[in-house]
Amino acid sequence: PRELERLEAAFTAALADLDAVIAIIRASRQAAIQPESPDWRGPVVVVSALGGATDRLLGVAAEAGAGDIEGAREHVRALCDRHVEVAGIITTPAERTAVEQFIRQEFAELERIVGALGVLREVSPRWLDAIASMGEILSSRIVAAALASHGLAAGWVDARKAIVTTGDFTAAAPLWHETTAADHKNIDPVLIERNIAVVGGFVGATREGVTTTLGRGGSDYSAAIIGSCLDATEIQIWTDVDGMLTADPRIVKHTHVVPQLSFDEASELAYFGAKVLHPATIQPAVAKNIPVRILNSKRPSDISGTLVTSSRPPGAGPLTAIASKKGVTVVDIASTRMLMAHGFLRRIFEVFDRHETPVDMVTTSEVSVCLTVDNTARLGRIVEELQEFGEVHVEADRALVA
Repeated sequence: PRELERLEAAFTAALADLDAVIAIIRASRQAAIQPESPDWRGPVVVVSALGGATDRLLGVAAEAGAGDIEGAREHVRALCDRHVEVAGIITTPAERTAVEQFIRQEFAELERIVGALGVLREVSPRWLDAIASMGEILSSRIVAAALASHGLAAGWVDARKAIVTTGDFTAAAPLWHETTAADHKNIDPVLIERNIAVVGGFVGATREGVTTTLGRGGSDYSAAIIGSCLDATEIQIWTDVDGMLTADPRIVKHTHVVPQLSFDEASELAYFGAKVLHPATIQPAVAKNIPVRILNSKRPSDISGTLVTSSRPPGAGPLTAIASKKGVTVVDIASTRMLMAHGFLRRIFEVFDRHETPVDMVTTSEVSVCLTVDNTARLGRIVEELQEFGEVHVEADRALVA
């Protein structure tokens, strides 16, 4: 019951936020159609799931995997009711009925999946993506219809037809050539008709059409991917803070907004703990040199936000911002065989490569290598292999300040 209360509160907040979202999109559309605008297309709107939806969907998957079919179905029905409630923002009766029918059909299918997974007592990464993706698919459908009913011509584009990915479920990577072709096929026609294209973030599909996700927080990444593929003039990330801050305001008092910083700085800060950006967001923008602007959806007209560009602004100080990340694991490999040895570091990093585990930071001395990792899922096997090189020491639950 407490979880359902939190879900209801999150969706009530989402319903209030949708009015603000519509106002932001309306202003962006007005700017796009002005004669002096460098790009008359758009905007393309990429949306996240409604507040609390993805966490609850992952909870449903966990309940099904544990065999709690009835508990999972109870939460599925609650999610369905909440989405139907939020769809009440659609003022056109026929469109609202169509969207409500779509929502009920999606959740009916989810109930069927939950029943099957509950019997199997197993939720594979592929099924986890199929379940988690529903939040963005449904929210984007609702937002597209809400815009149209509020006088903004909009077309819904299924994200599974907009972003083509590898088959690495729960952490898929975009296939750029295929995604560019898919965007020109499915998004460009909406824009050519002078409509706003609405797409769910976080979600894609393989070449074969199997649903995938880009990892948690991947909606920003989706926006950057689509912006890059369509050669957008600017990528905007609307969040709940005023921009990139000089430090985490939950830890440091008297922070302020960094008005402009470089792609390199933004990438480093995002990777090392700044929550305002998904670490991969900047990559597609860098490839096409597209500016990224971070803005506050709570104060759209009051704050200019942070502009991220290819070069550092003139006169910038030596320190841009501080980021921190918890839950870091330190691995130290010590061996006298390193001294004057050829290829020692290469062999160490080949171990991490074989186990698909990224390394964050590295320091070396004459006889030791110390490095940090986030993902410890395969650390046990990694340590076993590293012990062939020397003594291995692991320290968990460390923190990193950058």
